[in-house]
Amino acid sequence: MTAPLTRTRLRVRGYHLDGYGHVNNARYLEFLEEGRWAYFDERPEVARWFAPGEVALVAVNLNIDYRRAAVAGDDLEVQTVLATLGGRSARMRQRILRRGDGELVVDATLTFVLLDVASQQALPIEGALREALAPLVVDLDTLA
Repeated sequence: MTAPLTRTRLRVRGYHLDGYGHVNNARYLEFLEEGRWAYFDERPEVARWFAPGEVALVAVNLNIDYRRAAVAGDDLEVQTVLATLGGRSARMRQRILRRGDGELVVDATLTFVLLDVASQQALPIEGALREALAPLVVDLDTLA
């Protein structure tokens, strides 16, 4: 069984920085997306639902709290979990920690829906896909 928490490691590079020498706020979106891709890479039983291109996960809301600045050379860890599963949407919780001292850099919640690519309509989260997702739901705050 796959662990409920995906940990994605990355190093802050010079091209991630803004004019103040901190990671640019938009780069955190990329870091978080990398974490979500890794989450589904580690769960092929779920990712297979999206591989044919008929159904897509579509972000409809993203809330980010920037807690601390990350700078060039920082080693970061993006932690990702599936936090809630509703009838028509679900939420992923993510946080980015600085590995050197464990300090919280970013805390984020992403809401997504399932989209029927052909009709461009949102789909209910039901059936076999719901059965595959439901056991993955965990509270990020309870995990180490």
